Amino acid sequence: AFKAAVLIQQWYRRHVARLEMRRRCTWRIFQSIEYACEQDQIKLHNFFSYLMDQFTPSSSKERDFISRMFISGESYKEAELEKYCDYESIEVPDSYTGPHLSFPLLPDHATALLEAFQQKQQLHARYVLNLLHETRKHLKQLPNISHVSTCYSEEVTVCGDLHGQLDDLFLIFYKNGLPSPSKSYVFNGDFVDRGKQSLEILVILFTFLLIYPKEVHLNRGNHEDHMVNLRYGFTKEVMQKYKVHGKKILRMFQNVFCWLPLATLIDQKVLIIHGGISDTTDLDMLEKIQRDKFISALRMKKRKESNRKPEIQAINGERKSGTDAAGNEVISAAPRLSLQPQSAQAPSTANRPEFSRWLRQTVQEQIDTCRRLVDISESEQEELTCSSVVSLKDVDELCWTHQEWKQVLDILWSDPMPQEGCRENKVRGGGCYFGPDVTEKFLEKYSLQFLIRSHECKQEGYEFCHNRKVLTIFSASNYYEIGSNRGAYVKLGPDLIPHFVQYQANKTAHMLTMTQRQGIPFELISRVEESAFRALREKLFAHTSALISAFKAYDGDNTGRITLSNWATAVESVLRLGLPWRMLRPQLVRSTEDGMLEYKSWLDDLAMEQRSQEHIQSSLLEVIYRNRSNLETIFRIIDRDHSGLISFEEFQQTWKLFSTHMNIELTDDGINDLVRSIDFNKDGNIDFNEFLEAFRLVKQCP
Repeated sequence: AFKAAVLIQQWYRRHVARLEMRRRCTWRIFQSIEYACEQDQIKLHNFFSYLMDQFTPSSSKERDFISRMFISGESYKEAELEKYCDYESIEVPDSYTGPHLSFPLLPDHATALLEAFQQKQQLHARYVLNLLHETRKHLKQLPNISHVSTCYSEEVTVCGDLHGQLDDLFLIFYKNGLPSPSKSYVFNGDFVDRGKQSLEILVILFTFLLIYPKEVHLNRGNHEDHMVNLRYGFTKEVMQKYKVHGKKILRMFQNVFCWLPLATLIDQKVLIIHGGISDTTDLDMLEKIQRDKFISALRMKKRKESNRKPEIQAINGERKSGTDAAGNEVISAAPRLSLQPQSAQAPSTANRPEFSRWLRQTVQEQIDTCRRLVDISESEQEELTCSSVVSLKDVDELCWTHQEWKQVLDILWSDPMPQEGCRENKVRGGGCYFGPDVTEKFLEKYSLQFLIRSHECKQEGYEFCHNRKVLTIFSASNYYEIGSNRGAYVKLGPDLIPHFVQYQANKTAHMLTMTQRQGIPFELISRVEESAFRALREKLFAHTSALISAFKAYDGDNTGRITLSNWATAVESVLRLGLPWRMLRPQLVRSTEDGMLEYKSWLDDLAMEQRSQEHIQSSLLEVIYRNRSNLETIFRIIDRDHSGLISFEEFQQTWKLFSTHMNIELTDDGINDLVRSIDFNKDGNIDFNEFLEAFRLVKQCP
């Protein structure tokens, strides 16, 4: 009996270990694909930002059009925004059966909204715009860092990412109670995107914010950003739900997002930020910056041009060749001023007078060089001097704008790491990785006990790191797939000891976990694992061409076969997901007796699996799988009015931007012919299917 018990115990431990290994591998797949997608979004945004920096509009009309198209989040003046989003002119028809709002809001209004959204009703556009108008007025009065005290309430509840999952918010309120004078909440950003009910979540949170302004606190997350919303669903959701007034609602949301506070401080001891910190994070600077100017944290807002243009290209408008960040040849404006030192190393920006003198000297050297290049004599009517180009005020504005932008970027996009130090976050493409030493110094500097952050999905809904000095809280359960993770929120009392509540909003997952007393149900792991490998196979198929090239590098004799070890190395070199491919291999590749893989037949099997879902030529399907997210994001960027259609004018101006980058000369007539050829149904607009079809037709051409 004793031996039998030991055998059962060993078997059970091996079984649990295998399940845990499978769960961790599945998690790595989901997370790696998610972060790779975020990298693509930032690269795409940087590409458009580069084009904007290099493009020289030929007229003021063209300049305004391009600015509105690609920098759609730029702030309206107060009067302009009021006029544009005039909710009072929108009538609510008698046939409307949804909830009604009147201001100032009362708790009954919040209850009515909750009941209406549970019944899948929609709030009328007039009330949405009115709510956003009042929310914006309230947020403008708040500091960058909100201060909360547990003295006025028994405890403070902190919630992490919700990502449009309304069921999770309902479950939190059901378990923990609605916001009230005795029930304070801090919602730590990322309310939108990915889920299908982001708008409803924002309406509920903004309503409670206006009813209980001292008890409800909202932090900005990295997804409260109009450029991120273009890719991850919030823009599309708003336009689908409000086809008539969607543009106005989106514009107001963009403006409200940039007024959200950046952090919350509980009892001066616990700091709540969405992403993390860096070795340069400065709370004093964060408290002073003008947060509304960072419409998108992905792009630093440039200083407005002064009357005296600092660029030498204004001399005669000549152009010269250059290269972009990727090394591609581009045609850029005539010589620009370089702020890089030519001979001496730049002094520290902390010493402003010295830095200004160095900068003026460097710029004067650049001016002399430009004079020689374009043959400008010293007797020109208006002589260019360093004093007319750079002033100490310009230096101050330039330095502070970049520092402030980096402060915002770091707290919204950063993640903790177990290693010491602080380094660039190349996995996400934005922010940084910060180690336990950075956390320790930061907490000591500001006399804090610990940090609470979100931004990362955790299997249990929360996770401590850095010697329990950094707590990650994530409130969107079943984030990747049903059963993939729990959601959680944390409650802090006057003693500031965290108490966690975990949950899963999906009924199926909840029942599966309740029926098993030990561990995670096998059925649930299998379902989540299947979803993860399906996503991974789609990723592999989308890079078929690159994989073939990588495999051939290990197939010197052109046998069509490589070792499984070389297969793993080649796959990682192409996808760069950082996954344990040798461990994942049994789920992706059939086992062979001689340890060799016929990679062409393996890729054919991947193609067959995808073609069973889409009846498209394999090579085209590969390209579409690889680029669909980027194509859809580009389509939404060009579609500046979010109508779901690209007008001829929008296409023409965008093509001018691309042709500048690619050094392609096209007349207006040529552009008109091109856009008419893409408009297959000849309705005067380009929809997404026509946009995608044109891409496929071009890909078919030899």
